[in-house]
Amino acid sequence: MAKEENKKHSQQIEDEKKVDPKREIISMILYLAVVFAAVYVIITYVGQRTEVNGTSMETTLSDGDNLIMDKLSYHFRDPERYEVVIFPCPTDPEVYYIKRVIGLPGETVQVIDEKVYINGEELKTEVYGIAPIEEAGIAEEPLTLGEDEYFVLGDNRPVSRDSRFEEVGPISRDTIEGRAWLRIYPFTKIGFVK
Repeated sequence: MAKEENKKHSQQIEDEKKVDPKREIISMILYLAVVFAAVYVIITYVGQRTEVNGTSMETTLSDGDNLIMDKLSYHFRDPERYEVVIFPCPTDPEVYYIKRVIGLPGETVQVIDEKVYINGEELKTEVYGIAPIEEAGIAEEPLTLGEDEYFVLGDNRPVSRDSRFEEVGPISRDTIEGRAWLRIYPFTKIGFVK
């Protein structure tokens, strides 16, 4: 009797191990569909891979660095001073710029003797680059930002095309696509963008 029960139990375990191939294929297709849908939503609304092209953000970001852009944060809050933002070039929307926020809405920005002044006070920090500003551009005179405008600079100021130049100027809040969040390549530099 015990042998018969063991045999039935063994047969039952073997039957459970058998897999219906049709069911497995459908399960795999559904799994892949969910993964692709999740990836699409993340890339479209949450984060997107982008590549740095040029040296205007040296030494923070280098030519060829691959980043994940955070597209979600600015739906809930405004950009903050020193954050690295990504926005389309005003003269060529197919090209994107990566720059650091220096001036915030309503502030007055001016470049005097190679230094940045916000509301008449020198901006003293090592966060946004150490290269002197050789060309003040439109910030040679006091430049008051509108209620949704930001003044941005590249960390490598001698080569950066940024808010100092007429063709870029202050950027409006609604043109900011997101912020540089995470460097994913080169592998030796993986980490959050500060």
